[in-house]
Amino acid sequence: MAAERHSNAGKALTDLILETFRLNGRLLVSGDRLIAGLGLTSARWQVLGAVHFAPSPQPVAWLARSMGLNRQGVQRIVNELEAEGFLEFRPNPHHRRAQLVVLTTTGEAAYAAAERRQVPWVNALAKGLRADDIAAALVVMTAVRERLETEIAGNSGDDDA
Repeated sequence: MAAERHSNAGKALTDLILETFRLNGRLLVSGDRLIAGLGLTSARWQVLGAVHFAPSPQPVAWLARSMGLNRQGVQRIVNELEAEGFLEFRPNPHHRRAQLVVLTTTGEAAYAAAERRQVPWVNALAKGLRADDIAAALVVMTAVRERLETEIAGNSGDDDA
C-alpha cells in the first residue's frame, strides 16, 4: 500500500507550521530579552496581555482558552503574578470558584513598560516588510488556527482549557 503524499497546499502548510515553531522559539527568546528587568518573562507578558486585552475580567480558564493554552499552565503563571502583585483575583458573580483575574496598578505599569519597549522593537523588525504581506500571513494563520479550534472542539473531551 502506497503512503499518502502531501498535496501542494499540504506541503506548503507543513513548511509554514515548521517555520511557526521556529519563529515561536525565537519570539520567546527575543521577548525575554526585551522585557528583562521588568520582572516578566515572555510567558508572563503573554498572560498580562491576555488580561489587558480581555473585554472584561475573565477567569483563568477563559484566559487560557483565548491564548490557546491549557488552563493548568496559565493558572500557574497567574498564581505567580498574583503572588508578586501584578494580578489580583476578584469574586466572580457567575461562579464561586472561578475567580476573575484583573491587573493591579503594578501589573498595568509593567504591561505599559513592556509595550513601550515592544513598539520600537516591532517597528524595526517590520522594516522592509510589506504590511500587505504581513496581513496575508495573518489571514492564513488565523484560518489554520480556527480550523484547529473547530477540530479540537469536536474532540472536546481532549480540550483542557
